[in-house]
Amino acid sequence: MTLARFGRSAAPAVAALAAAALAAALAAAPALAGGFYLQEQSPRAVGRAFAGEAAIADSAATVFYNPAGMTNLPGVNLDIGTHALFVDSHQQDRGSTRSAAGNQGSFPTGGNDGGNPFAPVVPIPSGYLSAQLQGSRVWFGLGLSAPFGVKVFYNDGWFGRYDTILSDVHSYNIQPSVAYKLNDHFSVGAGFDAQRLVATLTSALPNVSPLLPDGLLDIHGQDFAFGWNLGVDATFGALRLGAHWRSHIDHNLSGTATITGLLGPLAGSNAVVRGFAPLSTPDIATVGAVYALGKARLLAGGSWYKWSRFNAINVNTPSGTTFLSSAQNYRDTWSGSLGVEYDLTPRVTVRAGSMYDQTPTRDLYRTTRVPDGNRVWATAGATAKLNRHVEASLSYAHIFVDTAQVDRTDPLFAGTPAVTTVSTLSTNTGHADEIASSLTFKF
Repeated sequence: MTLARFGRSAAPAVAALAAAALAAALAAAPALAGGFYLQEQSPRAVGRAFAGEAAIADSAATVFYNPAGMTNLPGVNLDIGTHALFVDSHQQDRGSTRSAAGNQGSFPTGGNDGGNPFAPVVPIPSGYLSAQLQGSRVWFGLGLSAPFGVKVFYNDGWFGRYDTILSDVHSYNIQPSVAYKLNDHFSVGAGFDAQRLVATLTSALPNVSPLLPDGLLDIHGQDFAFGWNLGVDATFGALRLGAHWRSHIDHNLSGTATITGLLGPLAGSNAVVRGFAPLSTPDIATVGAVYALGKARLLAGGSWYKWSRFNAINVNTPSGTTFLSSAQNYRDTWSGSLGVEYDLTPRVTVRAGSMYDQTPTRDLYRTTRVPDGNRVWATAGATAKLNRHVEASLSYAHIFVDTAQVDRTDPLFAGTPAVTTVSTLSTNTGHADEIASSLTFKF
């Protein structure tokens, strides 16, 4: 295999390689948002496993879960919360391989197991405000949240490095909202979502021989886009019902792919290439119910996520030409939860709950950027009224994550004599713990 053999193909390969890399990396952004949709928008909600959250409306966090619920909060309400996630996740190599250039032979990728790719503590902040327009049936609200995001960072030289090294995806969501109390039984509400999504992703690139050091792909992309949400709240004596629809948000990530470290016949592919990747977050439909029974409240809820919107990612040039399409084949998913609250005293309330939550990823398309599986939550929490204006809440959750397989086969430098096939075969195991706290102010 000589340098001359690759020389004429190296220049065209620059655009093809960068395009493929950009597609693969930016495609992971919604995957991370999907497999890691962050329901943690209220510490109280964590304590009851999000059961009945579209209906209970006991803090200003209802702005996020169902803005119609603001009509159950007289005066001005402020909720400030923080969630601390402690994630334990590990990959076990099941025989990952790569070929030499031209798909000649098959060689173990080698390397360590990557360690736990999550930071020791992953913080998630949130803040919500609701206020009744004095003497009217109108409420206004504002929410600040981070509903999508994840960060994983594997050790240098790990066996899955051609699939993932770093994935850092985060969002910022601002939601002004309004609600109107139709009568003693029914209320409606709506919100407007302004969302920024930022992604930074890296992975290794194979050189023509397994004996050579790896190159590096470094991706940056971002976008600012808009969505909306609608809700209804209904109260019939001891029973309160709620329903909420959050629209998808169409993002068009603008970014660059920087390729470095390729040697010999591939050195011409070292470049910075610009691209655009349209993608959508899912529509989310949620229902909830709360039934008061003396000092106790029974809660139930369920959500449906239209992840099938994300069945492919198309990468476009600045002129609008689509030069790569990558299948993702996400599935629609659902989650369901049950919970209970009990007023120990007029000042102290305790709660507990459990939730089953599906992952949208499929076995044949899962990536180590999304070390995810179906999840079962077990939660508990409490709220204490410190005085007539301030309440403090504390919750704990343990999240059991199913073992999941990664079975990816990706051709790199496709369409050139340097085509190299990488097979990432891994078993993902893990679990997570969460501690959440908030202060609620009522005036």
